Amino acid sequence: MDNIANFSSKESQSALKILFATSEAQPLIKTGGLADVAGSLPPTLHHLNHDIRLILPAYPEVVEKAIPLKEVATLHLSGHSEPIRLLSGTLNGELPLYLVDAPGLFDRPGNPYVGPDGKDWPDNAQRFALFCRAIVAMGLNQAGQNWQPDIIHCNDWQTGLVPPLLHHDGNRPATLFTIHNLAYQGIFDQTVFQKLKLPSELWSHDGLEFHGNLSFIKGGLVFADRLNTVSPTYAQEICTSEFGYGLEGLLRYRRDRLSGVLNGIDYQYWNPAADPYIHQHFDHSSFELKTANKLLLQKEMGLPQDESAFLLGYIGRLVEQKGVDLILDLLPKLAQVENLQVVMLGSGIAKFEEAMSDASERYLDNMAIHIGYNEQLAHRIEAASDCFLMPSRFEPCGLNQLYSLRYGTVPIVRRTGGLADTVVDVTSHSLLDGSATGFVFDRPTAPALWKAIERAIEFHHRPSSWWQKLATTGMQQDFSWPASAIQYVKLYREAILNPASTLVS
Repeated sequence: MDNIANFSSKESQSALKILFATSEAQPLIKTGGLADVAGSLPPTLHHLNHDIRLILPAYPEVVEKAIPLKEVATLHLSGHSEPIRLLSGTLNGELPLYLVDAPGLFDRPGNPYVGPDGKDWPDNAQRFALFCRAIVAMGLNQAGQNWQPDIIHCNDWQTGLVPPLLHHDGNRPATLFTIHNLAYQGIFDQTVFQKLKLPSELWSHDGLEFHGNLSFIKGGLVFADRLNTVSPTYAQEICTSEFGYGLEGLLRYRRDRLSGVLNGIDYQYWNPAADPYIHQHFDHSSFELKTANKLLLQKEMGLPQDESAFLLGYIGRLVEQKGVDLILDLLPKLAQVENLQVVMLGSGIAKFEEAMSDASERYLDNMAIHIGYNEQLAHRIEAASDCFLMPSRFEPCGLNQLYSLRYGTVPIVRRTGGLADTVVDVTSHSLLDGSATGFVFDRPTAPALWKAIERAIEFHHRPSSWWQKLATTGMQQDFSWPASAIQYVKLYREAILNPASTLVS
């Protein structure tokens, strides 16, 4: 925590009371990058001496991992006939945690958003509307805790109703709404608006109505005091028709309230010098030890053990956003490259899972695929690979390229969102000034990705000192959370001191 202590001395203004509202948080429950942010940013703010408290739905997995818990309040919330229990515990034994316990809505196994059939739970609107109302009760000091936050930090569509539900209350806290991925918007039929018993004045073009439907995320975009995304480039991209999903006009309208704050990563959890999940520890000064991780991962995944093999890794959802189809298109060509191997970990769209499984059976000596998610294996892939593939069509921030940099695994990324903000392309200029950290391409096509991979292979064939310099430069980049946390504190203060006048009066 030395890095945090250094930043804490700079954060000399009075401590803030912050309610951090999220639908997932690591290590309690995770489906994507939101969980990593929610599991890292609040503890960092806590260590910066702010009074921050986390609130989540009481999914079974979360309850089990958060024990011991105690019931601290019973809430009677609009739109729900049964009383709701508010449970209290801690995250990692130190950060105050509240869980909204509505068994009929949240006591379900597995993924918090989709059922066993892979489809959204049909009552997601009711589930997260209730969650939002519980957050509002906390925000207005109506949950029996004798505590009212200065600001509520809302995250993604699942918390999008909080700013509009607070809008007309004169005693409300400020609100910050963070867009982690604008592609997921919480869109529901107009009849759902009525079922949720939301204030009628919110149903308008300037409110929650979006092309005749109810939009949860629009509530956050219209009514929050401040908006931000998880990288500066993505904040610009979502104001365009290509990335705005029909909301670009609204976002341009509120551009003076919109910022981009790059995500950080937890360098204690993602640390190749002390990672309990990898076989051989190393750092930038002992980079040569990284090879042992490659040999042991090859053995674990059933690939030929060869330290000279050029190993490409991929970890992530098997969806078009991540450019998985581009990788699939290249697998036959990659299989023909001498001494090249591919290891992939992920789950997602069934057709991609099937195609990946077929490829792993067809190219036994070149490729190993694990369908599903395994946190420990993810660490071992990062530690073992020479390069990490991340050909995303869009990427609000991206975390795996940051993990890869830390583990000396050179990223191959598309120039978009946070990837553009964090990876410096290998060029004659960047090699000369020592800033190069990866291989970047522009067009989201298989040929463009292939050209980037070819560049990486060619560079890997140069004297080993060249590759080591490239990889260790990446290892020494600083994308830790304290710097990002300070930027969030600035946004909190701006939201508190300068509340927004929203479109709806």
